[in-house]
Amino acid sequence: MILFNMRRLFVHILGCLLLLSNSTMAFSKTPVAILYDPIFLTHDTGSGHPERPERLFDVIDTLQYNPDVKYDLIWPKLRKASNKEIGLVHTQDYINTVEKEIKAITNSPSFLSTGDTVISKNSLEVVQTSVGGGLVGIDTIMSGKAKSAFSFNRPPGHHATYDKGMGFCIYNHIAIAARYLQEQYNVRKILIIDFDVHHGNGTQDIFYNDNSVYYFSVHQHPFYPGSGRPNETGNGVGKGFTMNVDLAKGSGNEQFIASFNDKLIPEMDNFKPEFILISAGFDAYEHDLLGQLKYTGEGYREVAKIINNTAKKHHSKGIMYMLEGGYVPENIEDASINIIKELVNYQ
Repeated sequence: MILFNMRRLFVHILGCLLLLSNSTMAFSKTPVAILYDPIFLTHDTGSGHPERPERLFDVIDTLQYNPDVKYDLIWPKLRKASNKEIGLVHTQDYINTVEKEIKAITNSPSFLSTGDTVISKNSLEVVQTSVGGGLVGIDTIMSGKAKSAFSFNRPPGHHATYDKGMGFCIYNHIAIAARYLQEQYNVRKILIIDFDVHHGNGTQDIFYNDNSVYYFSVHQHPFYPGSGRPNETGNGVGKGFTMNVDLAKGSGNEQFIASFNDKLIPEMDNFKPEFILISAGFDAYEHDLLGQLKYTGEGYREVAKIINNTAKKHHSKGIMYMLEGGYVPENIEDASINIIKELVNYQ
């Protein structure tokens, strides 16, 4: 079994490398940028951990070979983010801690000292590339090469605060992408949508006092990490720029879609987002290993339509999804493909 998995991993990486080297095809539509690098598979979380490399196998294979979507995609070459770029969100002391603790690892995976996050000897290069992938996605959209992007990064990021990693997360990719948009492109009003089954406490914490980033999260409650109640709406000038919708165990597509139509969309008529970023966690898909909600691929597709329409209505400059949780590979594949099919139609 170990030999079979190693062979599959090798074939998967080889196929991705061949695909990444050929991104100059002609497109009839503005393509969707897929942000992926085989280095993401080398973040080793150990045997039995739900956040494992196999999460990405099914969706990346489908994006490579499924004729329904593959011709509408481009695969930009990713790069590692610099510490200066990571420092747009995280403190230098925390960046130093991450580097020191990962570089000290020799063989077996270990745990980051700040929280429940596994790290391994390759994790530093992986997380720097995960952050860098989001920045490449921003550059690709803002240069006009695509109007939308989807990052299949590992590990997740939305639980990481400015000075602490937790919940499988090391750096907060989506928060860094938001700050990069503001610093590099002077995009002032950014909407971050988070539909992971767990509340993105790190993202909320980073922007809680900020009126230039509107944070919207719909998640299961009560659940890890315990934050994300409706009365958490921001602080200071950020008051009113955080919205949380907590759903009970067993909630499905109806409640998921209603949270957008009834809660978020009326708020956006006032905020008018210039760019939309999505923390795309698929652990709210029914039968996930960790979540207890019951969304389906059709639910994610309907929400993608709502997000597209919101971007069009307010003339947003782009849309980018970044992978968070989701621990059943076929669920990640189904939800992601449903979303990407809608992004292909976002013109």
